[in-house]
Amino acid sequence: MEKVWLKSYPEDVPAEIGPLTESSLGELLVNACRRHGEKLAYLSMGVGLRYADLDRRSTEFAGWLQSIGAGKGARVALMMPNLLQYPVCMFGALRAGCVVVNCNPLYTPRELEHQIKDSGAEVMVVVENFAHTVEQILPRTSIRHVIVTSMGEMLGLKGLLVNLVVRHVRKMVPAWRIASAIGLDQALAAGGRHGFQAPAVGLDDLAFLQYTGGTTGVAKGAMLSHRNILANVTQAGTWISAVVREGEELVVTALPLYHIFALTANCMMFMRLGATNLLIANPRDIPGLIKELDKHRFSVITGVNTLFNALLHDERFAQLDFSRLKVTLGGGMAVQKPVADRWQEVTGKTLIQAYGLTETSPAVTINPLYSNSFTGSIGLPLPSTEVSIRDDAGHDAAITQPGEVCVRGPQVTPGYWQRTDETRAAFYADGFLRTGDIGYMDDRGFIFLVDRKKDMILVSGFNVYPNEVEEVVISHPGVREVAAIGVPDEHSGEAVKIFVVRKDPTLTAEAIIAHCRSQLTSYKVPRHVEFRDDLPKTNVGKVLRRALKEAPAPAQRDA
Repeated sequence: MEKVWLKSYPEDVPAEIGPLTESSLGELLVNACRRHGEKLAYLSMGVGLRYADLDRRSTEFAGWLQSIGAGKGARVALMMPNLLQYPVCMFGALRAGCVVVNCNPLYTPRELEHQIKDSGAEVMVVVENFAHTVEQILPRTSIRHVIVTSMGEMLGLKGLLVNLVVRHVRKMVPAWRIASAIGLDQALAAGGRHGFQAPAVGLDDLAFLQYTGGTTGVAKGAMLSHRNILANVTQAGTWISAVVREGEELVVTALPLYHIFALTANCMMFMRLGATNLLIANPRDIPGLIKELDKHRFSVITGVNTLFNALLHDERFAQLDFSRLKVTLGGGMAVQKPVADRWQEVTGKTLIQAYGLTETSPAVTINPLYSNSFTGSIGLPLPSTEVSIRDDAGHDAAITQPGEVCVRGPQVTPGYWQRTDETRAAFYADGFLRTGDIGYMDDRGFIFLVDRKKDMILVSGFNVYPNEVEEVVISHPGVREVAAIGVPDEHSGEAVKIFVVRKDPTLTAEAIIAHCRSQLTSYKVPRHVEFRDDLPKTNVGKVLRRALKEAPAPAQRDA
């Protein structure tokens, strides 16, 4: 396979990254803290956490894990938005040799229970706002230790006000009762008393179980090793090294750190550079986000198309100071050209599009940072990354001919947790991961996507799998058949639409949506319901979702 993309590489970017300089993510943290101890590593709600403080507190958390017997390989679940507690607990778990299981705080009990059972997590750290969800599943899981923290726990005196508002003014903390739960402050104090003995953690040890549906609807854990993440940090860091400066950057982290994009790009890569991450706990609050951005002359911002679009639709965003902005990186979902063009008009900077997957830690391709216009390409393969466009027979497709995008490189997962068959199905014999995305490569090596995983729906950068939605809908006693597809949505890129054949003729769209809300995270809940007498099927009875996508919908039946 000819690596045609190399001829389009920026002059300062090598084709290969070379040997990794750290043996674990814990070592990455320790090195960064030694170099940048007095600098702010994180800012949250106006309160900073220095690198030296992060080093000390993550050590205490690692000591607490060892004190309860959570040794190397133990799974530790984290369920919180972007708060100072997240990097403390995440790095503490990694330093102890544990495996971090990232959980979306918006999960319903059903979704969370599946992930905890599948991962075998023994320890859970959760913000009190979501402790009621954990309470409901605890008796049916392997969790033995629960830490419940508050939104304001690490904010000093300001935290008292934050907790007052969250608990009593906005009433954002539903009642919960977990008798054995302790506070994070208790755990850190206990860890400090116990002390920490660093275990031997190597590149091939497991660091994260990052849950994804892959090309099916069953959530499964992509196994990401220390090598995978460190390789991707190095690959991406090599690409942007000519633009960013060590110890000088302020990075806006509005995407949740439990998402692989922000986890690797914002948290890991910019930690190595001694940057300050500005943590945004609620990116849906656009006025609040803009108010926070107005306080800082930020130099890097990452996000998904819907976030950039929402910012641009608020007139106050255009009044911000963009003089220090160097890099705007869009991923997680397709960046729309009107959004990219408007971003450049308002900020004076190009919105650079990248592409990746949970299974690739995540970055696979990125556009050159010198690009001065948006082309729609997802860019060039990163150093030490091979991309092969393959036809249905598994052969390399000709230049400009579409095929499945397949990836090989040090950032690619070794497979799915305890799912040998699905791991085998995801790879070709030569080690290339089958992404399920359809694209083509031009003669300069730039890659363009023409279609996504056949049925997956992308809502604001989050994967929604029709099988999961359909399983919930069909559990309603009034539903006979259902099919789910994605339809365009100006706010979220796509929204979920379901086609329903009723068993109960009095069943309403409102009743179905209410049923879904009790079982699904909000972004998975159908926005549109269309009732039909039957669904198009193959001769063996499989519903033809593509036919539903192509058929015009009777507007009067949408709800």
